[in-house]
Amino acid sequence: MEEQFSFQKKDAGSIPVSPLHIPIRAQENPCAFDFKGAPGVGLYIAPTTLRKANDFVACYHRHTGRTSRNGGKFAISLCWDGGMVGVAILGNPLSATLMDGTTAEILRVCVNEGLPKGSCSRLYAACWRAWRAMGGRRLVTYTLESEDGASLRGAGWKLVGKTKPTGAGWRKTEDNCTRTFAEVLTLVKVRWEITGTPSK
Repeated sequence: MEEQFSFQKKDAGSIPVSPLHIPIRAQENPCAFDFKGAPGVGLYIAPTTLRKANDFVACYHRHTGRTSRNGGKFAISLCWDGGMVGVAILGNPLSATLMDGTTAEILRVCVNEGLPKGSCSRLYAACWRAWRAMGGRRLVTYTLESEDGASLRGAGWKLVGKTKPTGAGWRKTEDNCTRTFAEVLTLVKVRWEITGTPSK
């Protein structure tokens, strides 16, 4: 015969809450980006989470915010003796015409000001190495037409075209409400890409 269990609802305010049961996000400082691995010498690449990378972007990117729903395939960080000083977020291409299964897009790259020359290039190159190791054949990304793209050229990328600026209100959310308009949508962007066979 099965035992019968009854549960009494208790006043939530009278129940002590263990730190183990507090959501981890509630315990974090969104602008604290220390990487807890072994510190390297100078700049070095380290793993990070999409959430932490998006926190970094929200705090430091000049004109763009988080990725949609903090999404992406993976994120990579650039560290300086234990502290996060830059991030790159890689995800599916935003353009449906590029979704062939072996193409991905670098959705965000953001670094602190004052870093040595070539810091962004290190993040672009690390994303390409990781994507090739996963079987990827092409990476794309976009910059504003006003940006020179030196860090992309330094990592071996090529400029392949331009995009048309978009107007206010063209994007829709799932509930058919217009998304918040951002001025950056009205600016012309250029597309960069790097291609190759997957690494063995």
